[in-house]
Amino acid sequence: MNKPSSPPPAPSSPPAGEAPAFSTRDPNTAQFWDERFRQGFTPWDQAGVPAAFAAFAGRLARQPVLIPGCGSAYEAAWLAQAGWTVRAIDFAADAVAAARKQLGPHAAVVEQADFFTYQPPFAPGWVYERAFLCALPPARRADYARRMAQLLAPGGVLAGLFFFGESRKGPPFGIARTELEALLGDAFELIEDEPVTDSLPVFAGRERWMGWRRR
Repeated sequence: MNKPSSPPPAPSSPPAGEAPAFSTRDPNTAQFWDERFRQGFTPWDQAGVPAAFAAFAGRLARQPVLIPGCGSAYEAAWLAQAGWTVRAIDFAADAVAAARKQLGPHAAVVEQADFFTYQPPFAPGWVYERAFLCALPPARRADYARRMAQLLAPGGVLAGLFFFGESRKGPPFGIARTELEALLGDAFELIEDEPVTDSLPVFAGRERWMGWRRR
């Protein structure tokens, strides 16, 4: 009688404070992010919603929200449970699977899609920025600004947490404030700029809550 085969051993965890060994190094590919989700290396994942996000939503009239690069999509769950119309997207299949699992009955608000070509099923009034711009290689920043301007009608808001400073390698890729202002200033006006008090260690001391209104 053959014995049942044993399950393969679980991958060993790296020492505390160290990243696992990865085979993909290009954050412009879905494979880069899939590998990190599969290995449980998600230092950008807050496992909840930032205080500034909840405060902003609390003072904003309810409107359709788009969340690009949603990761585990805790903010999408928060909005959906509160009755907002929301669509969260990510181009990494493993991120989408994680998001759908934790959204439960609201899993349908999450889609696998490429932000730069995606057409949402509604005209968003708010696009939420959370570790999406800083996840993109700097060469894609102009594409980001262009697509945001296309998605938001005048009066719409791009609001969220922006990561500043210089980064020799990333992600996260920090941006200089002057560069961000030049990137968004033609199509948007800055209407909110506040410190962040509950940053994750990977972002600590280098992010601010900002709201940019479409001109």
